[in-house]
Amino acid sequence: MAPAMAAASWSETAALVAEHLTSLSIGGTDQRIADEPSWQTPHRITLELNTARLHDFSVTDNGTPTLICTPLSLHNAAVVDLLPGQSLIAALREAGLTRLFAVEWRSATDDMRFLCIDDYLASLNVLVDELGGAVNLIGLCQGGWLSLLYAGRFPAKVKKLVLTGAPIDLSAAESAISTLVRTTPPMFFDDMVKLGKGRMIGSRFLKLWAPAAISSDEIAMALEIDGDDPWVERQETEDIFRNWFAWTLDLPGVYYLEAVDRLFRRNELATGAMTALGKTVDLAAIKTPLYLLGARHDELVAPEQLFSVAGLVGTDPAHIHQHMTSGRHLGLFLGRRTLRTVWPRIAAWLNTPRDAAPAIVSG
Repeated sequence: MAPAMAAASWSETAALVAEHLTSLSIGGTDQRIADEPSWQTPHRITLELNTARLHDFSVTDNGTPTLICTPLSLHNAAVVDLLPGQSLIAALREAGLTRLFAVEWRSATDDMRFLCIDDYLASLNVLVDELGGAVNLIGLCQGGWLSLLYAGRFPAKVKKLVLTGAPIDLSAAESAISTLVRTTPPMFFDDMVKLGKGRMIGSRFLKLWAPAAISSDEIAMALEIDGDDPWVERQETEDIFRNWFAWTLDLPGVYYLEAVDRLFRRNELATGAMTALGKTVDLAAIKTPLYLLGARHDELVAPEQLFSVAGLVGTDPAHIHQHMTSGRHLGLFLGRRTLRTVWPRIAAWLNTPRDAAPAIVSG
């Protein structure tokens, strides 16, 4: 998916589709051009499924486990622990979350090409059961709509829910992603999967989404590093970020097309038409305390698409907290300023007993 396509008319988009598919199918390769990103914080992997790994960053076995549901999309889950001194995992641990876990979604192999949303929802359920059957859940970006879907399907298993930069109600406002899906002919997505022989190949997807090199200024903006801010080991930081950005995941074609159609085109989760593991998901059945974190200048997900969740769930409004940062999309979980000022507040909220959740002033 390319930003250029989002700005084009239907006929222009069709021409771009043909052009891009032709360029990708002639002489294209799916070889890795980067190394698998490394995690910075010492930890252990406590469970491996064909779809996911469970990373354990805990320093104690006591208390409610907090599980980070990372984005199931183009890039690697190490984004939550990518840079020394600028890690969401480290920020949460330092703020008092001592029983902390993260989901790493695995790149789809050929035999995974028929997996669908239900398969990933079932995998998430296995991970939650592994942690005792009830968790505080943090959903980032594409992991956000999956987390909300999970909370709607298994409301008793989610004690508190944090959604960050997640596209939920696509009718609430336009964004780069929703505009792209609305203006791109469905055959484009189908043909991309056919080109990958049943998978959405991440390296090809990246060529469409971000064909140009990432500048130092763009990296600094994503990391919320101001011009007059000291940037220690700048070259090393840029190299780590560029490597993470270049190393992509492959997605099962069925899952990818289902997400495009049901979530982004039909808006089924927000409208109450979404089914999951055999049942219709009613967001009004969700009563869990909720924290919504969006970015004012999010270039991918309009904050309104996230904040509209407050009117869809059945949670007491006194237990729904909304915070808007001044940054952009990646800054929500990679930004220096957001990690230092916002996430410690979220950690404190998660550590507060459910019935005594403190009021938090929306930013």
